[in-house]
Amino acid sequence: MPKTTPYLYEPGQSPQKDAWFTSFYIENHLDYFSNPEIAATDEQVRFMVYTEANERYYPCSDKMFDAIMNRNNSAHIQKEYNKALQRLLTLIERQIEDPWEKTYLESLVINKYQHETRDEIMIPSRLEKRLMRMYLNRTHIDDPYMVEKAERNCRAHALLDTPAFHQALNHVDMASLNNPPKTLDDIKSQIAALEFQRMLCLANSPELWEKALPKEFGVADFLTCFGKKMTGDGIKPLLEFLGFGRQRTPKRRKILWLADEAGEVVVDLAIIRLLVAHGNKVIVAFKKGPLYTKTNILDIFNDPVLRNGMEHAVIIEDPRLNKNDLVRTLRGDVPVLALSDGTNENLNLLLVSTTFARIFKEVDSVISRGEDQRRRFFDTHFHFTQDIFSIAPGADGSVSILFKLRHPAVIKFSHHDLERKANAIIDQMKTAKNKGMTVIFYSGIIGSLPGKIKMAKHIMSLFVDHLKKQSAMTFIINPSDYYEPGMDADDLMYMWEIVQRSGQIDIWRFQTYDDIVTAFELMKQKIPPEWVGKDATYSTGCTKEMAIAVDVQQRHPEMQLIGPAKERFMRRKEYGVGKMYDQRLGLVC
Repeated sequence: MPKTTPYLYEPGQSPQKDAWFTSFYIENHLDYFSNPEIAATDEQVRFMVYTEANERYYPCSDKMFDAIMNRNNSAHIQKEYNKALQRLLTLIERQIEDPWEKTYLESLVINKYQHETRDEIMIPSRLEKRLMRMYLNRTHIDDPYMVEKAERNCRAHALLDTPAFHQALNHVDMASLNNPPKTLDDIKSQIAALEFQRMLCLANSPELWEKALPKEFGVADFLTCFGKKMTGDGIKPLLEFLGFGRQRTPKRRKILWLADEAGEVVVDLAIIRLLVAHGNKVIVAFKKGPLYTKTNILDIFNDPVLRNGMEHAVIIEDPRLNKNDLVRTLRGDVPVLALSDGTNENLNLLLVSTTFARIFKEVDSVISRGEDQRRRFFDTHFHFTQDIFSIAPGADGSVSILFKLRHPAVIKFSHHDLERKANAIIDQMKTAKNKGMTVIFYSGIIGSLPGKIKMAKHIMSLFVDHLKKQSAMTFIINPSDYYEPGMDADDLMYMWEIVQRSGQIDIWRFQTYDDIVTAFELMKQKIPPEWVGKDATYSTGCTKEMAIAVDVQQRHPEMQLIGPAKERFMRRKEYGVGKMYDQRLGLVC
């Protein structure tokens, strides 16, 4: 179990420090309430990051956050700021030839730099993104490194296309196969493990494509490359996760692959094809737009090498896929999917797209490439909702593979889990109908009043019990009885839609205000103001369910609808991402 790391900052120490803490998120454009169009809700972040009660995720290292919050390590902050500045000044020097324009841009960038770094509250990666955006807007250059990235990709592709590479990849010496295999399955598994490790060695050799090789790269050179040392604690769990080297056929996995640099991505795609050949599905995430030599989603359209490498992949373009659409996409026959993570900077889980966040939640593991993304996963006390493997070139020329277990308290419901739960409920409904019972489904408010889930469940349970006492031979489904900790609105709607479309419902009853009044009468309590006048039309889930009910009734006209008129279900349209209440309430709750 991961060690519990003391929070670097706990709100409530002082109003001044709380204000600085809030300003940190606002100034970095990471606060949902200030920037709802780009920043994620806490609920969406929890698709990816496990946070303790009252803990708030930040997308930088613990060391950087501590320096910003406590204002006690200016040298560290300024060092990272200066790296971002020098990187952009180098770009200007390299690309801008006109002396006046060059001096103008340098001065403009330095002015912006001084303004953004004055208070030392800016995360360096956010600073880098803003400086790059200023440069792109001023020069109207779509991608400053487009040509260089294409050259790197071309060199990497040429390496993979040489006879020497194929000869070296297929080379076998007896030392390569420890404990000679006794079955064909063992042979296949060990070959896969060996090929995978050799390809990892090649993928982490950036010197092979960052500049033209001075001589022809021969078989011996490839074999030397394949002999790189594997360091870190991740190689064994990674091979076990993939099932390489095992005697048993591994479970087919869904893998989120976070691509990084140009050149290496070409070899990454070859590795992904190997994983796909073993039955896995891989979702490749690229940057949304230009970030130096990082591969972005536009490259797979503009670069012929990547276009050919991804020709059979499906590109997920919608940044806000709902759970049902995502499940259908993941279940498709195409084994390689691609999408943008929604950002133009090194991994920032507070700014990624909703689709990326949902995919992160649904996959079996995340493989992150490169040192920049590694820092966001490993230079922090935060744990995540998935196992994280980080693969990057080691400083000593090795291949460094690190492993971070998902937090043990993470509760994950795969769509298979939800389908099993739904089918179990359907079986109960069928059994009841076989006994001559009337099946009633009761839809009511559960999460649409923020902070009132416990009371909402109590109201529903009391009223359903009241109905059961009034009616003989009825099987009444109370959704609040099936709620489990860890389920979000996506999970619940996915599970219940399967049940609701089963054709087993005789009466679908939607909660009325009279139902709520009856429940409080049974409690012998006055109705609290937040419940006055409420009915199913206030609920986002019920609004969605009414649309389903109308559709189901067309197929099963004998099903009866009871409750508010369907025309009144207009107020609630869509859940806030990961929330149990409507997105319209997100800014006021």
